Amino acid sequence: METLSTARAHGGVQGVYRHASMATGTSMTFSVYVPPHADGERLPVVWYLSGLTCTHANVTDKGEYRRACAELGLIFVAPDTSPRGDGVPDDPARAYDFGLGAGFYVDASESPYAANYRMWTYVTDELPALIAAEFPADMARQGITGHSMGGHGALTIGLTFPDRFRAVSAFAPIAAPSQVPWGAKALGGYLGQDRTAWRPHDAVALIEDGARVGELLVDVGDADPFLAEQLRPELLQDACAAAAIDLTLRIQPGYDHSYHFISTFMADHLDWHAERLR
Repeated sequence: METLSTARAHGGVQGVYRHASMATGTSMTFSVYVPPHADGERLPVVWYLSGLTCTHANVTDKGEYRRACAELGLIFVAPDTSPRGDGVPDDPARAYDFGLGAGFYVDASESPYAANYRMWTYVTDELPALIAAEFPADMARQGITGHSMGGHGALTIGLTFPDRFRAVSAFAPIAAPSQVPWGAKALGGYLGQDRTAWRPHDAVALIEDGARVGELLVDVGDADPFLAEQLRPELLQDACAAAAIDLTLRIQPGYDHSYHFISTFMADHLDWHAERLR
């Protein structure tokens, strides 16, 4: 692991790091905030998965999480959203919603993406092992959250590994990717056109197929331009109601899809995670 930068913040350390990933076959960059803590102390971890077009830097620069993490004693980890580098295939049309910056947190099976686009393995296996080895992380106390495409990733990973993630939340998640344009393009492009292969990467489908967590927190802005066509939180609400999952769905008046929205409610989510990770 190579340290690219570190800076003092709220008594802790904000770092940006790079390593050679076996999962993606590329270098991967990620950020970690470690709050002030006693020598030898192990701290709970909150994973933040970013949305379309983002890198680790968007939430690191604009997420406004460090004060809350310092007060609550939370490590905050922000991976990249896709493999990058020479030879990594991109969307042929250079669209923003597929390819670079749009890994959708799946392991691709379709050529030419299968060799590098293995973000599921990267986020659920390889990077956690690195965090456990290099940082004062208590891996028995993990939570996961994310935004938009990353909200989709947080929900599907949390539902798949309920014993690992004791708290799961999301900001404006793509709740049912199989049923919306962003998701159909990404899942079809990475996993092929057999829709049964999509279901493990669709939160609503996972719940319909029996996946369970005790509770979820989701925030969405009612001024989000993607709300009706791409996010579809009502489908998640219906699935949770049918499965008796305690969903707190907050529709925030006047808020859009941006980091102005995310930063406003970040402390709420971190408080919610900290209470469940104590």
